[in-house]
Amino acid sequence: MATKKRASGSINTSTKSSSTPSHGLAPWLGLAAIVILLDQLSKITIAKLFAYGESLAVTNFFNLTLVYNKGAAFSFLASESGWQRHLFTVIGISAALYIIYLLKNHNGQRLFCWALALILGGALGNVIDRVMYGHVIDFLDFYYANSHFPAFNLADSAICLGAGLFILDELRRVKNK
Repeated sequence: MATKKRASGSINTSTKSSSTPSHGLAPWLGLAAIVILLDQLSKITIAKLFAYGESLAVTNFFNLTLVYNKGAAFSFLASESGWQRHLFTVIGISAALYIIYLLKNHNGQRLFCWALALILGGALGNVIDRVMYGHVIDFLDFYYANSHFPAFNLADSAICLGAGLFILDELRRVKNK
């Protein structure tokens, strides 16, 4: 029985695992860009249709309400004199750079990268607001009776979804060990 030789005579010594294909950084940056685009379009739309503080009841537990957040999540530090804008901008840009580093080095880990890309898009969406307006535009207002959850936006939603996927990924990783 004859054996066939490779035409090049070389042996494939690639160390990439076939179970975790590497697709590069582009898909993850593309996902982050989609989050940024949807976030900014929604904020521009709300800012054009609503006056500050104006509200539209959509259901008995949800309003569209234009509010500005000069702080961080849940209006943390919002009542400060303005220095927080620069702090949160630097934190957002630093986080984005670190996330890009992680995406580059772990681009074959799909769930982990989905989480990071959502967080990246959300963080940069809010950084854009801070740089352009000095505050973040929030408009999603959920409530029960007279208790309102702090208003938020699509960027915040992407960050929360990304954090949830990150936790799920870590739980799966721990379970598989």
